[in-house]
Amino acid sequence: MKKINWKRLIIITIITFIVGSFFSWFTMNNMDTFKELAKPINVPGILFPIVWSILYLLMSISCYIVSESGDKDKNKALIWYGVQLIINSLWSLIFFGFGAYLFAFIWIILLLIMVIIMVYKFYKIDKRAAYLNIPYILWIIFAAYLNFGIWLLNK
Repeated sequence: MKKINWKRLIIITIITFIVGSFFSWFTMNNMDTFKELAKPINVPGILFPIVWSILYLLMSISCYIVSESGDKDKNKALIWYGVQLIINSLWSLIFFGFGAYLFAFIWIILLLIMVIIMVYKFYKIDKRAAYLNIPYILWIIFAAYLNFGIWLLNK
């Protein structure tokens, strides 16, 4: 088994958390608005930071696995990782910052497509890296359902 490059893993994790949650720092004050929206299902607000912390950690580990591989296509796969992470972060701005619920739903579908492509690219390099992103895909699907329901119930 290959020795873990802790420095690289920590750097990837820090970058993932910073980029992934960047716009949510600017829209935290809008959580009061979120609480008052009609939703298809009530989800406790405390659940979101817990789930996202777990997902960002799993994503970071998967990115690390790919970055440590000797695969010739690892850089392309890592670009997909970075792009989907930026798209992920921008969703918070669209949904919470602008309150553009329909556009946020379209954006989250784009995110889902990007993540599926990224997972496919990761799978071709290391199956473990792909499998670590299954909870992320499931959460995006749930978030898309919630987003769509909020749009329908609050338009």
